[in-house]
Amino acid sequence: MKDNFSNHAQDYAKFRPTYPKAVFEFLYELIPEKLNAWDVATGNGQVAVELATNFQNVLATDLSAQQLAEAPQLKNIAYRVQTSETAFDYDAKFDLITVAQAIHWFDFDKFYANVKAHLAPQGILAVIGYSVFETSGKLNEVIQHFYKNITDKYWDPERRYLDEHYQTIPFPFQEITVPKFEMEVRWTKVQFLNYLNTWSAVKHYEKANGQNPLELIKADVEANWGNAVIRKFSFPLLFRLGMNT
Repeated sequence: MKDNFSNHAQDYAKFRPTYPKAVFEFLYELIPEKLNAWDVATGNGQVAVELATNFQNVLATDLSAQQLAEAPQLKNIAYRVQTSETAFDYDAKFDLITVAQAIHWFDFDKFYANVKAHLAPQGILAVIGYSVFETSGKLNEVIQHFYKNITDKYWDPERRYLDEHYQTIPFPFQEITVPKFEMEVRWTKVQFLNYLNTWSAVKHYEKANGQNPLELIKADVEANWGNAVIRKFSFPLLFRLGMNT
């Protein structure tokens, strides 16, 4: 698994969007016993903290010690530096395993072997993610240009799984139909630019060219932002659920 995020863990924690409560409420209704959950590639613990409100015990793993250092410390969350593919011991089976915005980086076969070894009978694997976001007006054209033209060749090849809405990943589980969810955020101009700056392709571009590509669009952002201090942005939410049978 690639580690594209350790070097800017603080920015990742500050500027990445958070998943809507409706996603978790939907998940909780499907799981009668909420004893143990495993949040894989937890990053700064965003999903793990949410799971800790409903599960007795949460294991949260990530390959980046820097990311875990940004995670909130709660009594019922155990953080471990560990990849998704690493075989490990745990005292109980997991009623829920979650992977948010990360499965496209995994070795699928090794990760799924881990899932099948640790998921409880009738337990659920939830794969969550989001693809490129949108907004209204000309600013949306600036976003699409930045994504499709300026940063396109600097994305890792695994990014295509997000563009394909996780529909092309292997998924050897009994699938559960999910409703459509959307993630909305309201950002100032500074927050918007800071989010773009967390993209791995931005870091790859900067390393290759000695310049942050955001400099190429700042004038267009300024010209097309409009009069509002805060603007609304929408992320299409990617969501696949599988049950262990």
